[in-house]
Amino acid sequence: MARRTGGERPLITGGPSRLGLYLHVPFCVALCRYCTFTRCVTDPGLERRYVSALAREIRAGLAPAAPVTGPPPAADTIYFGGGTPSLFDPSDIAELIRACRETFDVDAGAEVTLEANPETLTADRLAGYRAAGVNRLSLGVQSLIDAELSRLGRIHDQACARQAFDAARRAGFDNISLDLMLGLPGQSAADLRVSVGALADLGPEHASVYILEIYPQSPLAAEIARQHWTRVSDDEAADMYLETMASLEAAGYEQYEISNLARPGRCSRHNLKYWTDGAWAGFGCGAHSTVGDERWNNVLSVPEYLARVEEGGSPVAERRRRTGTERVEEAMFMGLRLARGVSLARIRADYGLDVVARWGSRLAVFEEAGLLERDEHRLRLTRRGMLLANDVMSAFIEAGSTVK
Repeated sequence: MARRTGGERPLITGGPSRLGLYLHVPFCVALCRYCTFTRCVTDPGLERRYVSALAREIRAGLAPAAPVTGPPPAADTIYFGGGTPSLFDPSDIAELIRACRETFDVDAGAEVTLEANPETLTADRLAGYRAAGVNRLSLGVQSLIDAELSRLGRIHDQACARQAFDAARRAGFDNISLDLMLGLPGQSAADLRVSVGALADLGPEHASVYILEIYPQSPLAAEIARQHWTRVSDDEAADMYLETMASLEAAGYEQYEISNLARPGRCSRHNLKYWTDGAWAGFGCGAHSTVGDERWNNVLSVPEYLARVEEGGSPVAERRRRTGTERVEEAMFMGLRLARGVSLARIRADYGLDVVARWGSRLAVFEEAGLLERDEHRLRLTRRGMLLANDVMSAFIEAGSTVK
């Protein structure tokens, strides 16, 4: 089916299509055994150069995308991800936020998130981040059991995590997210209950709960083999996931995405852009951007990123234009990550596509298996379906479409 007539969507519009700005900070004090993100060991001299290059890239705006005319593009979220962004001094964070506000029309009430590791936070740094404009913290706690943290290669312990959380509260942060992992090597259901209970007792506004993926060539996989740690089976991890979600819901959190829960009104506004066919611009090495039909990504290497930007060039490694087929497929399988699922009316309005007519026979299999449910308005995964989300979502890619 052809997409609706009336021309392409503008690059930036108001409302839900306001930009999210993502700033990647690759530096870490130590490299965790499980992590596969773009990162490197911290180097003060390199960090200073990186901050300057990142500010310079931000001030170039959306140069890789189609030209934007008129007023600066509107944005309503800024997200510092990593790596460990909390290694940067508050003055560096302030400089980068200032570059964002000078280049884009950033809402006065924008959500500004800083990912942080507990061991990097002090009262002075937290006060500095608040003064710089950060109003949301995402703390990489992962576990509240010391033995589990040690196995992961984390350099904080549970006491440090609690102290960091308390210090953030004293600094005035009233929007804090905590990350938790399940399916860790040697983890039992009872161990996980301890961490989940401790998280609920701390009472953050948001929680992200991930099932650990152990990649075959990762340092963690090698360490598991050396130490003969027990690995959690897929069935055990599934049971842990279901119990954790039920426990946190009983503690007052609402699951709004496969791995994320929040108090009312405290969903991650930035991350929702990824799941709702929104628009975001990424800056820094390895950062990705998607604005309308345009998509581009930066080089992965920190030295190459610095060399390109410092010489006045572009850090973009690849850029391309998404097809209508890609957009509707992504709208479906990203939207299904949300607990509320996908609006059938929105897909019809945006893409001229009837989901049931196009994919109904494939979806029926998952509905009969209790993994997917549908009414006249929405299509959504059940909680059991969330555990097999990749299987369900593959239906949309394998089936293809003729959207243009």
